[in-house]
Amino acid sequence: MDPETNETTTSDSAEQTTTDRLAQATQSLADALVNINAQFESLHAKVDCIVAAIDEGTLYPQQDKSGADAGALQGGDKSSQNKVAELEKANHDLKAQAAQARRKTLSPMVTTLLAKQGVEGDALIETPVVEQALAGLSIEQRIAVKAELARAGILS
Repeated sequence: MDPETNETTTSDSAEQTTTDRLAQATQSLADALVNINAQFESLHAKVDCIVAAIDEGTLYPQQDKSGADAGALQGGDKSSQNKVAELEKANHDLKAQAAQARRKTLSPMVTTLLAKQGVEGDALIETPVVEQALAGLSIEQRIAVKAELARAGILS
């Protein structure tokens, strides 16, 4: 047997196995792509259904001019209408309380500066009082303190 022939046969078989592996990898990638496309189409169809339901108003019942739900009016159940009205009123009241009870936290530096001028940290502060309290600070520090007071909703 010729050694060159043996090397050529080995080289050809190595190329063949490499080619087979590449073909299998390509097929696997193609299968994965088909699966991904199928999932994408499925999700796209679901999104289209949701959008259509919102556009048609079936997902959220439309309200008439009196504010009552159309579905509740068709059902004719007065107790459920009353419950909805009570819950909406309670929700509105809680939102108003939350807006008023917003936490007003100041840094220790700002609290100390205001305390030196006899100002309570959580009270509404007038601008002249703030100017007097911040008189000893640089302009950058004044801006920072005023921004913090404005963020906390204390500066009037």
